[in-house]
Amino acid sequence: MKEVLENFLKKDFYEVLCTANTLRRIYKGDVVELCAIVNAKSGACSGDCKFCAQSAKHKTGVKVYPLVEAEDIVPLAKKAKEDKVKRFSLVTSGIKLSKKEVLKLGEIIEKLTSVGISLCASVGLISKEEIKYLKDCGLTRLHCNLETSEEFFPKICTTHSFYDKVKTLESAKEVGLSVCSGGIFGIGETWEDRLSLALTLKKLDVDSVPVNFLIPIKGTPLESTKMLEPFEALRIIALLRLILPEKDIRIAGGRKQVLKDFSSWIFIAGANALMTGNYLTTKGVSFEEDLNFIKLHELYII
Repeated sequence: MKEVLENFLKKDFYEVLCTANTLRRIYKGDVVELCAIVNAKSGACSGDCKFCAQSAKHKTGVKVYPLVEAEDIVPLAKKAKEDKVKRFSLVTSGIKLSKKEVLKLGEIIEKLTSVGISLCASVGLISKEEIKYLKDCGLTRLHCNLETSEEFFPKICTTHSFYDKVKTLESAKEVGLSVCSGGIFGIGETWEDRLSLALTLKKLDVDSVPVNFLIPIKGTPLESTKMLEPFEALRIIALLRLILPEKDIRIAGGRKQVLKDFSSWIFIAGANALMTGNYLTTKGVSFEEDLNFIKLHELYII
């Protein structure tokens, strides 16, 4: 692994991007898949992830509210559908939901199925039985970010384990759901950690890999962390495309803030999917901006 990584880092930046772009076009063509999320339960998380604004252990001033009602979410899902968004995800704060919350989430999902959009959920740790229940309600994909490598994870989070997350993903696959898992980059990890994460995702055979770049949030332990440089962020995207050529590489949090004027290079670096709209606690890119962005590169939304 060390030799492979050294060769990758020694390769000319533009050569790396050219290879990644070729793989994207071979396996994904000139199309882009869009997804959108809604913060369905916010703040007061008992976890201690150092990058997260929603941890109750950090003083970030984030909004705190319980699991929302279906009538508040249905209009958002309909708007996403109108905007050609393929997947709509319900995201909840907390290490895991209570049994009562899982039942309520299932009821929300059932009501959302009438919208006709693929439904995804990101609910932290969850048992196989609960996942099956949500699938029976209409869920099509489960999301659970591994965040970083198994080796680096304990330095970022101590309230739950890397294995807990892996088990959640394995359970979702066992009940027949599509799975989405990626990480957040720029949190102090090394290139070895980045490669390790990519290889773990390959082993787990995830379907979609969300790529987040750290936006340091005041009140978190990483508030003073320097953001990644654009070319390093692009090389990370390329690494994931090279390791996971057939998967959806989905650019999410930090796209605008980290890549800045180089945002348009994400497709050349190998990305084929975007999270559009706002994220959980930070601003994203509007659908209208993304639509123009995609058209500018002569790509098509699927």
